[in-house]
Amino acid sequence: MSLIRPFAGLRPVPEHAAAVVAPPYDVLNSDEARQRAAGRPWSFLHISKAEIDLPQGTNPHDPAVYAKAAENLQKMVDKGILRRDDKPCYYVYRLTMGQHVQTGLVAAASVADYDSNRIRKHEFTRPDKEDDRVRQIEALNAQTGPVLLAYRSQEDIDRMIASVTSSAPEYEIAADDGIGHAFWVVKDQGLIDRLTAAFDKMDALYIADGHHRSAAASRVAATLNRGPDAMSNYFLSVIFPHKQMKILDYNRVVKDLNGLSGAEFRKRVDEAFETRPEKDAVAPGRPGEFGMYLDGRWYRLTIHADRVPADPVGRLDVSLLANNLLEPVLGISDPRRDPRIDFVGGIRGLRELEKRVESGDMAVAFSMFPTSMDDLMAVADANEVMPPKSTWFEPKLADGLVSHVLD
Repeated sequence: MSLIRPFAGLRPVPEHAAAVVAPPYDVLNSDEARQRAAGRPWSFLHISKAEIDLPQGTNPHDPAVYAKAAENLQKMVDKGILRRDDKPCYYVYRLTMGQHVQTGLVAAASVADYDSNRIRKHEFTRPDKEDDRVRQIEALNAQTGPVLLAYRSQEDIDRMIASVTSSAPEYEIAADDGIGHAFWVVKDQGLIDRLTAAFDKMDALYIADGHHRSAAASRVAATLNRGPDAMSNYFLSVIFPHKQMKILDYNRVVKDLNGLSGAEFRKRVDEAFETRPEKDAVAPGRPGEFGMYLDGRWYRLTIHADRVPADPVGRLDVSLLANNLLEPVLGISDPRRDPRIDFVGGIRGLRELEKRVESGDMAVAFSMFPTSMDDLMAVADANEVMPPKSTWFEPKLADGLVSHVLD
């Protein structure tokens, strides 16, 4: 079995692509999705968040939601909004956010290689979230949300993918959040074969985002058990060279100082960090450096060198903050479940951290240096797991550009 293979994608006809494409299912709640889809009957949110077409307050995991998603998908096919390609293809997908551009390959990735850890993970999954994706895939007989994968950049593959973009794209869409989505179809069999062979030589691919979708695809493949060459043994993915991917900071806010006064807390912080007051908001400039917003003032924290271990998980900035401050000083030992801590994606800016503290909702905020792709791959190669909320990838992949039908 190949690491990746082409597939006959189910996708919008060009004249309806802009009306179909939608944000990923997991970045909007039901109310936000309902507002975004208002007046847009062909928005993919009617498939990915089908509760918006049921009475308000419907549980998103109610069986009726998955049935409605299947009904809406079939309706879009019947109306000619979505059409399936007549032969297996690869697709090239370019994302543009301001000056940042990344171009990757849309392919069906091997479940067997996911199961054997050739497609490597760096996060734990939650059974309830896996169950949701399994039910969605089973109801639709398709995977509609792509898994974001990365490969170690290779010039020959990068050139092959870039060569496709010399022609006009099939779609070019400017989403309402300012992100550009361009999409090409790769039908040339020679290029398809060269791409397949080049990826087959790789030691590994890396899941950047989509651990629950890939785990769900594995479960569905095992249940269907249709034979080694069946399309159900592959899952929808977009694979980017690691050097092009953009990880933003994923910042932390905490509700209280664990019974400490501000002065007592700062003294405890000084045990593991060099602390320097700053006039302006602190965006850390390198690993081991943190910003802290407390009592209306910013501080720059630098971890003492002897506190940085060698192992790939322990040396992550998210681990350094957790192991030297959040747990021993603030008493937060399980950030996955502790209600005293919250996480703020870097796309929201440092002013959001100030607002959370100034509102009185939070007592202290920490700005982080972004985790690097090299660190992510090192953790995955070591078969380890990152702490929660270690990475925030931008720009986000759109839903609806292409779906992977399982038969």
